[in-house]
Amino acid sequence: MAQATATVPTTSGSKYLQQLCKHWSHKLAVEFDAQKGTVTFPNAVAIMEAEPEALLVTVEAKDAETVERMKSVVANHLDRFAFREAPLPFDWK
Repeated sequence: MAQATATVPTTSGSKYLQQLCKHWSHKLAVEFDAQKGTVTFPNAVAIMEAEPEALLVTVEAKDAETVERMKSVVANHLDRFAFREAPLPFDWK
């Protein structure tokens, strides 16, 4: 299993994760509350955790190529919801 994690500095992490989870819940399996959200894509999983000063984002998939693609998908969608702060800095590790 390959994965990448980013700590995204924002004080609106809870708001963004809830918006993103609601957005994706129309087509994907999603579980979330105010502090944590999990989105299950066909070939990957995105996990988001809100902290007071950051949003922790982890993308997991079977291979590194899928992780790379999903990093962009998640970052681009988050930037759309965080348009006042965009582009958010994603320091993937």
